[in-house]
Amino acid sequence: MGSLVDVDLLTALRAAVGPDHVLVDRDVTESYRRDMMPLAPAGSPAAVVLPATTEEVQDVVRACGAAGVPIVPRGAGSGLSGAANAVDGCVVLALTRMDRIVEIDPDNRVAVVEPGVVNLDLRSAVEKHGLFYPPDPSSYDWCTIGGNLSTNAGGLCCVKYGVTTDSVLGLEVVLADGEVLRTGRRTVKGVAGYDLTRLFVGSEGTLGVITRATLALRPLPQAPATVVASFGSTGAAGVAVSRIVREGMVPSLLEIMDSVCVRAVERHLSTELGDGAGSAALVIGQSDLGRAAGLAEVSRLEQVCLDAGAEFTHHTDDLAEGRLLLAARRAVLPALETLGSWLTDDVCVPRTRIAELIAGCAEIGEEVGLTVAVTGHAGDGNMHPTIVYDASRADEAEAARVAFDRILALGLRLGGTVTGEHGVGKIKQDWLATEIGPVGLRAHRAIKNALDPGGLFNPGSMFRG
Repeated sequence: MGSLVDVDLLTALRAAVGPDHVLVDRDVTESYRRDMMPLAPAGSPAAVVLPATTEEVQDVVRACGAAGVPIVPRGAGSGLSGAANAVDGCVVLALTRMDRIVEIDPDNRVAVVEPGVVNLDLRSAVEKHGLFYPPDPSSYDWCTIGGNLSTNAGGLCCVKYGVTTDSVLGLEVVLADGEVLRTGRRTVKGVAGYDLTRLFVGSEGTLGVITRATLALRPLPQAPATVVASFGSTGAAGVAVSRIVREGMVPSLLEIMDSVCVRAVERHLSTELGDGAGSAALVIGQSDLGRAAGLAEVSRLEQVCLDAGAEFTHHTDDLAEGRLLLAARRAVLPALETLGSWLTDDVCVPRTRIAELIAGCAEIGEEVGLTVAVTGHAGDGNMHPTIVYDASRADEAEAARVAFDRILALGLRLGGTVTGEHGVGKIKQDWLATEIGPVGLRAHRAIKNALDPGGLFNPGSMFRG
């Protein structure tokens, strides 16, 4: 079945990228309609275009601008906010063919990449030079750098190394008029002009199309030492996290899993976490300081957990054992999938309020009649409450939607934010407006109108209208 795309626009798109890279068959374009957020609305694109160069992106943007057709930039589709979801009649600009690692400069610890580079591929490439690219979203083995940039993705290493924006030195961006803007620099320091780089990171494709990024690399960390602590209550686990932060420790990783997550992972992997005694919460920490220093740091972490009431602790510098424990944390969503459909939320609260968030999510689950499991990055307070439901039942789907919104409200009440790393997308626009207020929203709109006066890029994402 063919697309309803305008013939003149279709001709221009094919001239821009070649006929083989303009997809209009509905059976094919259907797979480009949405990301992994089931609640977010998704339309039907008129075409999917796969450019290979910045110049091709420019030609596509100009063609769509002339035709008045919106563009939705897209990476691998691993997002969890609907930011990559199509709107009816749009052109989806899929950037996965732009997958070159243009340069690795070991002396200056810099990499230059195109947006279609897979996160894991970049990490593996720079590792050969003794270097490290820190951002590691859970989908790091298939998500792309462009998508990470657009949502300012985080990951398990955020507590020590920060989120994506903390590793970005500069960008190349195609603007709404087809011109190329180059932001930032390659130097360690630089404060010339507005920080336009940070403006575009996390903008979800609403201000321009990122076609190249200059990224800061770090020396490759040492093999990590790992500690796991099992707690009889989420309150005790929360106390441990607060004390770790208060004492100035900065582990390379500090994760938390509630009892629902622990039980699901144990069933899924046929293993036992902690002491197998049914913990209410599990904390996993790592130190990448090297063998002696790493063991010393995880020993300190272990002692803090014991002092806070941990019922079981274990630490190791065995790399394979550490990887198994970390694999258990990364297996939470696949494990929950065995229980039903899942809907994962993304709130960040002060680290002293993590236990309250977990307890509040359990209450919300009981009130709506669904299971709510909570895991997340304890080191920075970014939690991922995940609602398990039967998608084939309208009542459970509606209950999941209610629970999703109530979790966001809870996060705000606890002094947090409605998204720590997944983005606003097409599911949290009203919550963004609530969080930043009318003045903040007006400033957002002014920036959008200045850079994209025709509303060409990703309409409906970030905020409505």
